[in-house]
Amino acid sequence: MAIDLGTVNTVVHVRDRGIVLNEPSVIALETVDGVRRVKVVGDEAKLMMGKTPANIQAMRPLRDGVIADIEVAEQMIKHFIQKALGHRRFARGRRVVICVPSGATMVERRAIRDAASNAGARVVQLIEEPMAAAIGAGMPVTEPRGAMVVDIGGGTTEVAVLSLQGIAYSASVRVGGDRMDETIASHVRRAHNLMIGEITAERVKHGIGAATMPAGEGRRMTVKGRHLVTGRPSEIEITEAEVAEALIEPVGQIRSAVMAALENTAPELSADIIDEGITLTGGGALLSRLDQAVAETTGLPVKVAENALFCVALGAGAALENPIYNGALYSS
Repeated sequence: MAIDLGTVNTVVHVRDRGIVLNEPSVIALETVDGVRRVKVVGDEAKLMMGKTPANIQAMRPLRDGVIADIEVAEQMIKHFIQKALGHRRFARGRRVVICVPSGATMVERRAIRDAASNAGARVVQLIEEPMAAAIGAGMPVTEPRGAMVVDIGGGTTEVAVLSLQGIAYSASVRVGGDRMDETIASHVRRAHNLMIGEITAERVKHGIGAATMPAGEGRRMTVKGRHLVTGRPSEIEITEAEVAEALIEPVGQIRSAVMAALENTAPELSADIIDEGITLTGGGALLSRLDQAVAETTGLPVKVAENALFCVALGAGAALENPIYNGALYSS
């Protein structure tokens, strides 16, 4: 079993079955007589965010790609494993591969391993997210050729140059889909005196979000929230141009991270990247015209991987099943 434990979504890949689960990394806890217990996890828990009574808390146990609350994360992982297996029994000897950000500290990696072990796995191996993303995108990671991947997740953006199943250069910047949502919500609050929640901001990003300015105002979308002056529910109409302007900062950080990686890449690997180009993976890669923005900055061909959202989980699953990728896995 391979698990892409993301800040926003958790994707589970099971041997011989492929992707079997893709749900939000959200858990709802209910307090009854002073005791917290799990109420729902995943899709149902996400629907509760920002709408819970005092005795229920909907939360994300991961922040910036790593575990913030290990006990809650264990419960969430256990639920996802059970749901992925269905009626099948989870064998204590089952081998689990979990993806970790390249910038995660040893303490953060230990927390991820412990959470999976406590959820029932006996053998837990880790794989760097950019390596898993490159494998999932079908890039030539086992060959003596340089390849660059940019994996844009919910909490982090991973930029890496890969060759011979190793990472020649990697950088992890804590900007991703969550930062984009926060930036959109902040812009709506400043420009329109309207307070919106993170679910609404995410919907705006998916609906009319763009990495570069459109011709004119572009697409339009109605947004609902609470007016800060009157305190009453209100709705406004915002444009694609507004959202693109709001996203200049997070998109700029991604561009800067890519340029920093190119500046620190060995000359022979740089020559290969000219031919191979840059591959974007992760949910953030689906932001409209992000590939164009990176191409303008670097002057290199840029493409969005097929199945960008699932590349990390597919790559981790391939590393689990195919011995050719064993060099990409490690246990500590």
